[in-house]
Formats: sequence, structure tokens, C-alpha cells
Amino acid sequence: MNFRQLLPTQCFRKSVYHSRILRPACRAERHVCISNTKNDEVRLAEEASKKYGSPAPTIFSRVIDKTIPADIIYEDDKCLAFRDISPQAPVHFLVIPRDPIPKISEVKDDDAELLGHLLVVAKNVAKKEALHEGYRMVINDGKHGAQSVYHLHIHVLGGRQLNWPPG
Repeated sequence: MNFRQLLPTQCFRKSVYHSRILRPACRAERHVCISNTKNDEVRLAEEASKKYGSPAPTIFSRVIDKTIPADIIYEDDKCLAFRDISPQAPVHFLVIPRDPIPKISEVKDDDAELLGHLLVVAKNVAKKEALHEGYRMVINDGKHGAQSVYHLHIHVLGGRQLNWPPG
């Protein structure tokens, strides 16, 4: 066994997240694996930098690279969903893209597919979280939109009657 085989890897099978250490076992089980190596992080950061400038690293960058813990409930090669650390409803999770897009007002026209993917993931995770009676999706943008982390994210809140108007 070489060193590369011991690197942590995330594996996805039927939209269920679980950790694996040995990459060959994942290939044998026909999982889709995404390496947690610094090379992947650097590549994603470089691609985002070309597209959006050089956004500052955020706490969500650290959730993506697993340097801080998060209760991740869904993960794929484009995004991840995790529970909010300060929930504002009985069910409150965030869906974030792996690319560090600073805010919704800075997305490019060619991000339409990614944005659609984020919404579909939010819907699927809401269903998995048993939000059958409804839920709210919120994207804050900029200072006056109360955005506190400058990495695009969708809040999904549910599990109780939500008031209107919000804020």
C-alpha cells in the first residue's frame, strides 16, 4: 500500500455520504470518489479565482476541505449540504457550492446549471429531512441582505410555520 492510498477520500453511493480511507476499495465498489487532497482544493480555488477574482477564504472553505467539523447531510462533486450551527427553525441546513462564489449577485450566466443543481439538491435534502408540509429557501446577498459569510449559500428552513414578512 502506498501513501496515496491512505489519503482521506469521500465516497458517494446513492446520495449517501460516508468516509473511506482506501481508494481501491471504493473503485471496486463502483463509488464516485473525490479526493480530499490539497491539489483538488488548489485547483478549485484557481478556477474560482479566474472566474470571480480572488475571494477571501471563508468558514465554508474550511467546511469543504474538512478542516473544521460540520454535520454534512449531503455531498457531491458540485456542492454540499450541512446543518446550520445556529438553527433558526427545527430543520435548518445550508447548501453551498464547492466553488467559492462570493454572493448571488456575482454569479455569471454560465453558472445557471450550478444554481439549478443547488436548488434541486436543496429540494431533495428537504424531502429527506421530512419537510413535507413546506419549507423556505433563503439566499442573502450583501450587507443590506444580511449576508454574513461571503460564499454563496442557500438556507433551507422548515419544521414549523414560518412568519411573513421575514426580517
